[in-house]
Amino acid sequence: MLDGLHAAGFDDLTSAHLNILLYPGPEGQRPTDLADQRQMSRQAVNYLVSQVEQLGYLERRDDPGDQRSKRLALTARGRAAGNAIRSTVVELEREWSERMGAERFDELKRLLAELGEVSAGSAPAAPRRS
Repeated sequence: MLDGLHAAGFDDLTSAHLNILLYPGPEGQRPTDLADQRQMSRQAVNYLVSQVEQLGYLERRDDPGDQRSKRLALTARGRAAGNAIRSTVVELEREWSERMGAERFDELKRLLAELGEVSAGSAPAAPRRS
């Protein structure tokens, strides 16, 4: 992922910054919500948000519903980095599908999605019968 970002010209980002930018991204979120989502401390998220903000990828805006809170918004540069991330993911998925075969890769994606649901505390999807 980081190699793809660097190749696209976003060479000021580090692997730590990916915690802030990866799907579903920070757009419209409060830093505290992002910390909960990423299972990181609020201090760590605020530190990384400050760095990514200084690099010009996002900005903090007043929360219209809460005067004490801020919401995160991607800048044009942040949206461009998000597009580069998505392009990198599409390319990786294409490569993996070619190497594994489309059917096996689709099964891998399904199993990973199920694992994500389980780890998030959701009920797992019912197993499919072949």
